[in-house]
Amino acid sequence: MLTLTDLRGRRVQARSVLPRAAVDISTTVEAVTPILEQVRTTGVPALLQLAERFDGVRPAALRVPQEVMDQALDQLDPQVRTALETLISRAREVHTAQLPAASVVSPGPDARVTNRWVPVDRVGLYVPGGQAVYPSSVVMNAVPAQVAGVGSLAIASPPQRDFGGWPHPTILAAARLLGVDEVLAAGGAQAIGMFAYGAREETGELTVEPVSLITGPGNIYVATAKRAVQGTVGIDSEAGPTEIMVLADEAAPAHLIAADLISQAEHDVLAAAVLVTDSMDLAQRVLAHVEEQAAATEHLDRVKQALSGAQSAVLVVDTMDQAVEIANAYGAEHLEIMTDDDAGLAERITNAGAVFLGPYTPVSLGDYAAGSNHVLPTGGAAAYSSGLNVTSFLRSQQVVHYGKDGLAQVSDHVRALASAEGLPAHGQAVAARFA
Repeated sequence: MLTLTDLRGRRVQARSVLPRAAVDISTTVEAVTPILEQVRTTGVPALLQLAERFDGVRPAALRVPQEVMDQALDQLDPQVRTALETLISRAREVHTAQLPAASVVSPGPDARVTNRWVPVDRVGLYVPGGQAVYPSSVVMNAVPAQVAGVGSLAIASPPQRDFGGWPHPTILAAARLLGVDEVLAAGGAQAIGMFAYGAREETGELTVEPVSLITGPGNIYVATAKRAVQGTVGIDSEAGPTEIMVLADEAAPAHLIAADLISQAEHDVLAAAVLVTDSMDLAQRVLAHVEEQAAATEHLDRVKQALSGAQSAVLVVDTMDQAVEIANAYGAEHLEIMTDDDAGLAERITNAGAVFLGPYTPVSLGDYAAGSNHVLPTGGAAAYSSGLNVTSFLRSQQVVHYGKDGLAQVSDHVRALASAEGLPAHGQAVAARFA
């Protein structure tokens, strides 16, 4: 299924050999634009109509009743509940350590500048509901927002025909465990529009208040909608198909690498799975294990398409130095390192959403129980952006207080710079205080 490319003995630019799928969200703009406009102008009636059109069910209400959420938690499988509670606990611990500290600086006498962090007022958390159920995404989005001190959280997830028009019960149970009581039965581009513009009933009553920031992954229509509303609200990212890259040497366990490549490939037919190694022998063994393990996996068709796509490959290079160069050029969402010097190679990785070291740290651990966040940049965006974290929900704000003596010390500088920029009234505003 995977294509093997032998790069040994060749002089190549790292970026020229990167396997990438051609994903262009501009192709869905024409479909998404009228949906957003319909939600903006019509509100709740439009959302219910669009749910019936796209999800095959019309919810009894947009907001999930509290008793439905309580019932979902009561009926949650005890093992799943324990797993979610463990994830919540570990995620809170890890994300609490990310909280930045305020600081106070005195640049001069009678002068003080306070650097402080302020949470956004309201956040809309999107949780997909297509090929799989993602209660872990509820946790990954809600916990850092709660740790940051966001006062108002709303979750949107598509209504399900099999569950009375409400989002999947496991999603509702996860929200209940987190103490999030505003859950909305809306999915796709229409849910993004609802968060951006709010939603009113036909009577004019505001059922859903607009948010300041939208986070959470979704399909190409969700990504397109997030791009369209950016500016009206903030967004975390335009998450694309998931990616895994593995850097491995001769001694790495081939069967585990194969298992990890398959685990990401089962997400989506566009999922990317890439191995970079300096060992042809390891590459051949991984390919054999992939064929064997994939044949027994539940989502064989999906896995086969993902691993056969242009976005997936096995690259054999001369040295692990070249492997690191390719990894930094690729900027993988998930980067696993299985070598005789995992920590040393990790120190040289500048571009990756998250890095997983050693044979006992699979990406699936990060998805469910490590405590790290699994909402990570894709498509090379790790070169300039971070995964979801506490600071995603905070704004840096400066509070400035100068007394008369403090202002006097720099008044000439202010007036000189104001004059140089052709803004004399700026300088006069300072001079007026000493007239």
